[in-house]
Amino acid sequence: MAIPSCGLDGGNITIPSERTTAMADGIVTLTTSTFDETVAASDKPIVVDFWAEWCGPCKMIAPILGEIATEQPGLTVAKLNVDENPDIAMRFNVMSIPTLLVFHQGEVRKRLVGAKGKGQLLQELNEFLPTSR
Repeated sequence: MAIPSCGLDGGNITIPSERTTAMADGIVTLTTSTFDETVAASDKPIVVDFWAEWCGPCKMIAPILGEIATEQPGLTVAKLNVDENPDIAMRFNVMSIPTLLVFHQGEVRKRLVGAKGKGQLLQELNEFLPTSR
């Protein structure tokens, strides 16, 4: 089965905004200026969604990530727009979007490429979820 994703050509560059904002669904918006500090300072695993406005599969998983952000307090979910912050995408070799990178203690621990359903995402992220069972 093909995993929906969008290729990056590196041709879109805009000026990044200079702030980190929390979206209504509990997802943090990262920029070039806030990425390193936010990832390094997180005391829990942080899932960073590399996405773009024009990417259909990115839009498909956005509500799923919002649900996960709300339902999983042991995880931080963040988004980074690759068109506005291409240097971060290049640093982590993000060639297709959506790409989810899971950071823990400032290091990349897992890479997920392509849109996945909520069940599959939770299964992939299970090792990072607190064991409250």
